[in-house]
Amino acid sequence: MFLPSRFIFRHYFFIALFLLGTTPASAHFKLNLNVRILHVEHLADGLNVYMRLPMPYLVAHLLGELDASGLPLPAPYTRNRREEGKLVHYVDVVQLKRSTDGLAMLAQHGLNLTVDEESVKVKVEHLRIYKNGTQPDFATLDDAQRAFQSTQAFNTLEHGVYVGDATVDVLLNYNSEDAIYQYALSSNLNPGLPDQDETANLVLDCSPSGIQVFRARGLLDKPIVVTRSVFDAVITFIKEGVKHILDGLDHILFVICLILGAMHLRPLLWRVTGFTVGHSITLSIGFFGFVPTEAWFVPAVETGIALSIIYVAIVAVAADLKPGFQQEKSEWTVVAITGLIGLLHGLGFSFVLQHILQVTSPNIWQSLLAFNLGVEIGQLLIVIVAWTVFYLISLLGIRVAKINRYFVASACILISLYWVIERGNSVLANI
Repeated sequence: MFLPSRFIFRHYFFIALFLLGTTPASAHFKLNLNVRILHVEHLADGLNVYMRLPMPYLVAHLLGELDASGLPLPAPYTRNRREEGKLVHYVDVVQLKRSTDGLAMLAQHGLNLTVDEESVKVKVEHLRIYKNGTQPDFATLDDAQRAFQSTQAFNTLEHGVYVGDATVDVLLNYNSEDAIYQYALSSNLNPGLPDQDETANLVLDCSPSGIQVFRARGLLDKPIVVTRSVFDAVITFIKEGVKHILDGLDHILFVICLILGAMHLRPLLWRVTGFTVGHSITLSIGFFGFVPTEAWFVPAVETGIALSIIYVAIVAVAADLKPGFQQEKSEWTVVAITGLIGLLHGLGFSFVLQHILQVTSPNIWQSLLAFNLGVEIGQLLIVIVAWTVFYLISLLGIRVAKINRYFVASACILISLYWVIERGNSVLANI
């Protein structure tokens, strides 16, 4: 009699404990964890598939004929025993320690991934096997990636683990010359197990444009068709760019102070253009990693961004404090300075982009340009709203407009001074 699995899969929905069943081909194999999960990661040259499935799915149908002892020949990576007159199957740790290549091939041949009805070149990158209850989390793509970073340990399998209480993780790489935008995924595994038609299949297609979730019940013999497009990625990263600048208070304060110092549209547009050119350059440079990687660098950039807000806030009220200040600097000089400050802010944008887009992702340049476009759209929204508010205030009179400039600039300076102290301490702590 099999012991029921005590493992509770925390993140997903379908967990089943099944009663003991017997068929001629798979006597007393059991699906204690009747769920199969696949994370599909999009790459510039194909796909990675991170799959977790019950071990019986790979071996139960390979049980051999009866031998002289009256026991069937064991399936690969298993050993047979009679307990209380019933045939049971254990994980063969000796075979696994020798090599897991055969089990990996069973997993590889059991999954079908096609593009335009043509198979894609595939190889097994890694395989791990666990006793149920000891396997790492597999809820997200990040979890799945981390699951393969540790080395295989067999200690939990040493003391007799039923095949039905074992889970296999396998990483398959499907290599293509280009990114794959549409594919069909199915399985040809049919282990002949009781209640296999109730297997819960969860496929998560993870691309830069977001996660698509597909659910199916049973053997997964009917293909799940997944479609992605460049347009999806572009729209997603435009939204991410807009969201980032609207969520970033430091960038908002900088743009507001920029408007305070240039209420006339022509100089404002030139300054915004300079800022755009600057941050577009370093957004790409920072994203591709052509910047220092030491721990002090990110807080140093963030400290510089806070200082840039103080600078533009002071410039915004300098004309009131010192008549003729605006004439002392040509507009091109101001645009150039704004462009240099944009270089600093672009690095800040790149740090965020690195968390949502990988260099190996498909549509990398389209996604990068779309994110930058999203930042510009968000910036334009801030300009439209803030300039309109300041313009309406200016209609109340010169004195009211001046008080408003002082108040807004002072508030921005105080907030930025706090950031300078906070972020500066972080720089010093990491040097």
